[in-house]
Amino acid sequence: MKEIKISKKDENQRFDKYLKKYFKGATGGFIYKMLRKKNIVLNGKKDDGSTILNAGDIVNVYFSDETFEKMRCSEESEEYYNYLRSLDYNIDVIYEDDDIISVNKPAGILSQKSKSEDISINEYLISYLINEKGYSIHDYMTFHPSVSNRLDYNTTGVILAAKTLKGQQNLSFALKHRTIDKYYLCIVAGRVEAEMTLKGSLIKDEKTNKVYIRDDNSDDIITKIDPIRYNDNVSLLKIHLITGKTHQIRAHLASVGHPVIGDVKYGDNRQNNIYKKKYNIDSQALHSYITEYEGIKIVAPLPDKMYNLIKEEYGDVEFERA
Repeated sequence: MKEIKISKKDENQRFDKYLKKYFKGATGGFIYKMLRKKNIVLNGKKDDGSTILNAGDIVNVYFSDETFEKMRCSEESEEYYNYLRSLDYNIDVIYEDDDIISVNKPAGILSQKSKSEDISINEYLISYLINEKGYSIHDYMTFHPSVSNRLDYNTTGVILAAKTLKGQQNLSFALKHRTIDKYYLCIVAGRVEAEMTLKGSLIKDEKTNKVYIRDDNSDDIITKIDPIRYNDNVSLLKIHLITGKTHQIRAHLASVGHPVIGDVKYGDNRQNNIYKKKYNIDSQALHSYITEYEGIKIVAPLPDKMYNLIKEEYGDVEFERA
């Protein structure tokens, strides 16, 4: 018999969902059969799996050692856990509490991996938690910390991630109900002098991984634009992202004739070449600068290249730099 004590990290979830994460090698049918036969019991009593767990609850599992290890997939999980621990987790942590963590994502890295061989911010984040915060193999096998908002490969700035189930639930709720305010800084081609609220519909071409904006004034995507500084060549904008769809800011600005400098997918190649030569801007000058969540203000300092361009073009604008 094995005894498992539910920790605060594991509470506030259904018992059956916890068991499916804990016993990764087991099917749902096997889990429910073991519950019915009382081979898995909660606090000494039979349970159908629907109970919401509390910290301190006791789970008793009446498996053989061999079956227990097989259902846990312990060897596979431990191998990947050790791989994550070995990564060079050089991430810039800009906020952290018991449940969430935020990092300043650089250009040239995925927010989450799309293929098994990828290494993304998410893997580096888990490596950081293992090495710096004592995140154990048990913690990893029952909850994988995960990024909650995605930034494009070459977009920089605030990434939010959940360290615990509670953090994941809170972030998911806030994102769904749009109670997280996200502000970006970007540098675009041309002169933008007036505030704008852009609306429309977004259509994605899966073959080219490119989106198109239909200007039908619907609320499918909403992008609020506030010019900070401008000249005849480029404008520095503060963007309040109301919705968060694929490539929304980049495609929306390009659709009104002001593509982001350095954006090879939606941008102006002539302008891109000018600012690559002048300031070494080799990716879109788009940065998730401030995120406000439940009274917390998270600020991601600007990358050097974007900071230098702003200082040279406008001189009198003060921002934190990475």
